[in-house]
Amino acid sequence: GREWELSFRLGMRPWICVAYSAPVAAAAAVFIVYPIGQGSFSDGMPLGISGTFNFMIVFQAEHNILMHPFHMLGVAGVFGGSLFSAMHGSLVTSSLIRETTENESANAGYKFGQEEETYNIVAAHGYFGRLIFQYASFNNSRSLHFFLAAWPVVGIWLTSLGISTMAFNLNGFNFNQSVVDSQGRVINTWGDIIN
Repeated sequence: GREWELSFRLGMRPWICVAYSAPVAAAAAVFIVYPIGQGSFSDGMPLGISGTFNFMIVFQAEHNILMHPFHMLGVAGVFGGSLFSAMHGSLVTSSLIRETTENESANAGYKFGQEEETYNIVAAHGYFGRLIFQYASFNNSRSLHFFLAAWPVVGIWLTSLGISTMAFNLNGFNFNQSVVDSQGRVINTWGDIIN
């Protein structure tokens, strides 16, 4: 509520509170939902570095989180968001429109909240479209920035949902000895080494 109100009073769009719901959902999943599902708050994630790492190792041992689809999507969301943000920053920096002379700082040509574009999106779109392929590039600034914000947020939501489902022992996939012949004898596969 307060995030939305602050955004509204500053004349901004109210999407900050939606993005902020991702870390809130993650914290609620590991501090509240998981302990309730497991039956004790001693099963929740403790604060601190060593406690967090211990929680992660125990969680993997008990629930096989690395083989849970929601965790996989969350990893793709977080690391993908990092990659996309780095690519976006490099493209923007490479296509800035210079507003100053060589004797002045490039930063002096821009001011916060200015109406004009600070970089040439057509040049960035053209370069990235040739680097990867044409349709991998956004030519609309709003859809690009929506994608940059939504990708990691949805990934963190999915990871939180995965933690919440594993709280009630709906665990990750287990492919150990899952292929058997007609007599029930195990046929060993490469899938058996995953776990």
